[in-house]
Formats: sequence, structure tokens, C-alpha cells
Amino acid sequence: MELWEAIVLGIIQGLTEFLPVSSSGHLELANALFGIKESNNLAFTVAVHGATVLSTIVVFWREIVRILKGVFQFQMNNEMRFFINILVSLIPVMIVGLFFKDKVEALFTSNLLLVGSMLLVTAILLTLSQYLPKKSRPLNIRTAFMMGVAQSVAVLPGLSRSGSTISTGLIMGAKPEDVTKFSFLMVLIPIIGMNFLNIISGNFAAEEGVGSINIIAGAISAFVFGTLACKWMIGIVKRGKLVWFAIYCAIVGLSSVLYSVL
Repeated sequence: MELWEAIVLGIIQGLTEFLPVSSSGHLELANALFGIKESNNLAFTVAVHGATVLSTIVVFWREIVRILKGVFQFQMNNEMRFFINILVSLIPVMIVGLFFKDKVEALFTSNLLLVGSMLLVTAILLTLSQYLPKKSRPLNIRTAFMMGVAQSVAVLPGLSRSGSTISTGLIMGAKPEDVTKFSFLMVLIPIIGMNFLNIISGNFAAEEGVGSINIIAGAISAFVFGTLACKWMIGIVKRGKLVWFAIYCAIVGLSSVLYSVL
């Protein structure tokens, strides 16, 4: 992996982690384009995902502090309800991580047909969330669980995590501002946990063909562009402009499917 490739991949991860266009799908497309084997850049993948977690914390640090203060009051206040919803959303992710981890990892083989198909599914979800009737109810446990299910399924390359969770929340009738905040915060624990497991297992060391400088450069670019994309996405959901991303996903998805078939 060249330095410029690491920077480009970091930018792709940072932008697409928050924009509803699938970070995993775009990284798979980039890996196929650059000829990078996924098995040779696990440390890089962990680093850029960790950088996007940091960008989430930077954008929502006031909200995170407020939630933690409320939780440690040990009362059933709004912050405690939000935290309980976060825990409920983790259940589907834990099931996938415990029982299907190896099967999921086996899917990351630059399979453009799978990536393209899942991008088309992302486009459908975004379109449904745009045009189905809005109810604007407070986010509840049922919605949190369904968003957790969407997040667990979105481990498939090409199926956008933010797009799936936000679309699910909107389809379930929750308020757009609640859905956006919850979608970005619900991913913190799973990604931090994944990074921690990779670090203690020794997978975080720089691997052949990657290099420490490339990992650092990719992480920095992922953090900078992740911060920008996170702030941008908050406004996009409030304005209800997800349909443009649906069109983009449909175009890229259809192109990927046709390229893999032809």
C-alpha cells in the first residue's frame, strides 16, 4: 500500500462512515481498484475505524458528557432511557459478533457483485425513509432494537450502516434529530470493542505492505473527513435530503453489478 493510497482510503472511510453510502462497500471497491488484499491490511482497517470513532466523540462530546452525567444519577431520567436504548441496540450486534464473525469476515473479498447488490438495497431503504409518512415519535426501545438489527445486518459490505440505521429509525416513525444522534452514538461501543480486541490479540501491529506511516496517515485523514461528514450528515437528515444518496447508491451499485457480471 502506497502512502497516497492510505490517505485516499482514509478519506473514503471518514466520509462514507457517516454518509449513507457504505464505508465497507466503498473500501471494498477501492481495494479492488488499487489491488489491495483485505487480509493484508487489518491493522489499517482497525486504525481508520478507530479514527472515525474519535471524530464521533469530538462532534458529540457535549451530548456524551450529558448522557453520562444523567446515567450516573441512577434515576430513570431521559439520559438513562437513552443509555438503555443503546444497550438494547447492542443485542443484535453481539449475536452476530459471537456466532457469525468468521462468516462475515469471509465476505470481504472484493466481491463487487455483493457490494453492488447491497448498495442497491441501501438505495431502497433510503428511498423508503424519504417517502413513507413521517410520525416524529420519541425514540423508544422497539425502535432502538430494530436499529440494532439494521446495524447488525449492515456488516455486509455495501449495506450502509448509517443509511440502514437512520432509515430504519425514520421508517419506525422516530424523530429525525433523535435518529441521527442515536445512529452515530450506538456504533461507539461495538467499534471500540472491536478495536480493543484486535489490539490485545496483536492484530494492530503494522503488517507487511502497509507500514506504520501509512496507518497513521490513513487514520488522520479518516478523522478529519469523518468529523466533517458527521456534522454534514446531521443537517442532511434534518432537511430530509436522503434521496440524493439513494440515487448515488443506486448508480454505484448498478455499475458494480454490471461490471462484475460483464
